[in-house]
Amino acid sequence: MDYLSPTNLDDALAALNARDLSIIAGGTDWYPAQGERPIECDMLDITRIAGLRGVEKTENGWRIGAASTWSDVIAADLPNGFDGLKAAAREVGSIQIQNAGTLVGNLCNASPAADGVPPLLTLDAALEVRSLQGVRAIPLAEFITGVRSVALRKGELVTALLISDISETRKSAFAKLGARKYLVISIAMVAVTCEVSADVLSDVRIAVGSCSPVAIRLAGLEQALSRVSLIEAGEIIASADLKELSPITDVRGSGAYRKDVVGSLILRALQEAAHG
Repeated sequence: MDYLSPTNLDDALAALNARDLSIIAGGTDWYPAQGERPIECDMLDITRIAGLRGVEKTENGWRIGAASTWSDVIAADLPNGFDGLKAAAREVGSIQIQNAGTLVGNLCNASPAADGVPPLLTLDAALEVRSLQGVRAIPLAEFITGVRSVALRKGELVTALLISDISETRKSAFAKLGARKYLVISIAMVAVTCEVSADVLSDVRIAVGSCSPVAIRLAGLEQALSRVSLIEAGEIIASADLKELSPITDVRGSGAYRKDVVGSLILRALQEAAHG
């Protein structure tokens, strides 16, 4: 077993191009997944690579480096549109996990219950992906292709999350249902962003996790909630079909229960976004 921990991105890409490596960016999901089995694969730890950690404003929006932790995001000075992402960050395990775990690692792990995916979907996030052949951007909605499956090609490495500039007036929130308050995998979760004026919603974005193989945006409901009041929104959500969702039944809850509570979580998140 080889454990590589380069400080230079070019060295990391060269190593990744030369052989199969398990990429580690915090390892808070990867290591527990190995269980008690001996670790026999070669690993590439990207957390020491210069320039991969930090949250910064750019000309086009925001850039979150691939080695940035949940704690980095919580501490960052970000507009209100990121409040939902910060709320999700506070739900990721304990403070020790938040200090080590990374947002990009959470996405690449591609769990249906990954807390970071719904809020980042509502922010229209994309992933910056590099290889020796060049760089490309993949919208998050296209990056996670299934359970534990992502759209990375051989030799590619995610180097950052890219989020286009958002209005200073945009609001956001995150709502999660679990069997207990802390340190829990979600039964269902919802993230929203929206504009609110005199309790009237516009430009609503809604993403749901833990209710389908991959967290998804609810485009039909988003359109139905455009230019309506919060009171009207409650009525529309209560009657919504939500046919896009396909929740499973497992030890945390039945598929029917998951689908039933999603509406309540959406309304709760919209109310929190509107009123704090």
